[in-house]
Amino acid sequence: MNIVCLDLEGVLIPEIWINFAEKVGIEELKATTRDIPDYDELMRFRLKLCAEHEFRIQDIQEVIATLTPLDGAKQFCDELRADHQLIILSDTFQQFATPMMQQLDWPTIFCHELILDAQGRIADYKLRKPDHKRETVRRLHELNFNVVAAGDSYNDTTMLSEAEQGILFCPPQNVIDEFPQFPVATDYAQLRQHIDAAVAAMPVKD
Repeated sequence: MNIVCLDLEGVLIPEIWINFAEKVGIEELKATTRDIPDYDELMRFRLKLCAEHEFRIQDIQEVIATLTPLDGAKQFCDELRADHQLIILSDTFQQFATPMMQQLDWPTIFCHELILDAQGRIADYKLRKPDHKRETVRRLHELNFNVVAAGDSYNDTTMLSEAEQGILFCPPQNVIDEFPQFPVATDYAQLRQHIDAAVAAMPVKD
């Protein structure tokens, strides 16, 4: 059996931290894994800024409540799930993802968790597992699944490498240049074509 694994932000929904940064007017918060490959370094930087400005989880959730999936994402997911098993592998957090999952009709998502203090300040974060996107694909292989994976950023590339076929979706040029081995899709129609072609070429596992 085949499983499709997709990144979330930048692939199906807008970048949450970029939208929050625009709302509060802090340019540094716009940094994402497209800019800083080391996820822990990026998150420590974000948490430092949040602490300095005394932001709470509610402040970010208020911005998330105004967001909608990217244009065409809902239809893409619906049609994809009709033909393939789908798991979303994201470095976002459960406290961020829930409203977006509701708008996408509750696809399966594996992500991380924020640690909050009694006042709702973000004290820390808890990874599901280091490099959890790649590790999830590895475990799916152990269960005898073939995997096609798609993402847009540095933190997706280990997942793409681990899958039978990795696909970059609307990535920045620096990621395209550094990972030329992955085909690039610039819209959902192209992404679906790449996924279907990859699945069709996969061997049937015993």
